[in-house]
Amino acid sequence: MDKKQWTVSLILVVISIFFVALNMRPAVTGIGPLYNVLKTNLQVSNTSMSFLTSIPVFCMGLFAPIAVPFQRKLGTKLAIVLLMVILIFANGLRFFQESYLLLVVTSFAAGLAIAMIGPILNAFIKKKFPQRFTIVIGIYSFGIGVGATLSAALTVSFYQYFDNQWTVALGMWALLAMIALILWSWAIPKEQGADGEKLAKNEPARNPWVTGRAWSILLYFGLQTSLFFSMMSWLTPLLQDKGMTLKDASMMLTFMSIVQMIGNIAVPMLMEKWTNRLAWAVALGCLGLIGFTFLWLLSGIYLWLAVLIIGIVLSGLFPIGLLLPLDEARNDQEANSWSSMVFSGGFMLSAIIPVLIGVCYDMTGNHTWTYVIFLALMLGIIGTTGLLRKN
Repeated sequence: MDKKQWTVSLILVVISIFFVALNMRPAVTGIGPLYNVLKTNLQVSNTSMSFLTSIPVFCMGLFAPIAVPFQRKLGTKLAIVLLMVILIFANGLRFFQESYLLLVVTSFAAGLAIAMIGPILNAFIKKKFPQRFTIVIGIYSFGIGVGATLSAALTVSFYQYFDNQWTVALGMWALLAMIALILWSWAIPKEQGADGEKLAKNEPARNPWVTGRAWSILLYFGLQTSLFFSMMSWLTPLLQDKGMTLKDASMMLTFMSIVQMIGNIAVPMLMEKWTNRLAWAVALGCLGLIGFTFLWLLSGIYLWLAVLIIGIVLSGLFPIGLLLPLDEARNDQEANSWSSMVFSGGFMLSAIIPVLIGVCYDMTGNHTWTYVIFLALMLGIIGTTGLLRKN
């Protein structure tokens, strides 16, 4: 294969990775912009609503360990194809009925698919782009950020355009999954997944579950993911609680997602020059304390500043979480197993926080504890970074 053909094939692979990444969040983050609409329509409590975020996030942790044997059995290409089909059905079924139970079931299915896509793509990127995996991870995380931004920006627009039918607004994301499925099936050669099984048999690998540093990375990943999903779920109702309309609160959520989307690719590019991941994490953690304090205490136009800061923080923390297990991996099998372990425990940990916020809000009737929880998460991230440095 000549250089030009190889370059074209790599570009197509990266594009297909990007489109798969676009689908890693809308099934979950599409709930947040319509939080109060769904709560009123379905007549459920804040705690029940928070489960619609926590269930898929918990599933993303519960099923992440299955990614390794699943990928070895089917190969990378076919594994992603089947998982994208699950995502299509999870989103598409939401078209048909206004039902809390259906949202729970489809959230579970979406979480299962996303759980296994993450570790499989992480290991695939590490193997396919060994010298430039930081940049490709940046594109991958950028795609996730774009997907979250699209869900924040368009879900309310779909809802309003289709005569306030939230089933259509949520079901529309099945179309994006169909596009990703077509691109992935076309761009990735069938033999792409066969190498993983061979490497798994021939190369020794450390077990992350008995490695202290892997547990530290897991804790970091869980805390930063807790921030992301909690903000995507609760920012709109938080702002409405401060007197904003649904439209204005949705605009601010979209703004935060756009900032995060840009940072998802900008931060990994900057890390190519300044490579100290832990220094980045500490700086972002301190900035996050400022951002969440502003969100708590300020109002009016100053909330835009708070959301800007939080968007920057979230944009940097996530790619660091993706890169840390890959930095530690000595081969492709470790890239898969370490990512799987970190995603598994991290997502299961992060599923607790949105529910905790809902319980506190139902008990107190205000969001004081919500802000305290956000600040505690930032302090936890800073503390975990110190633990990683000691290791």
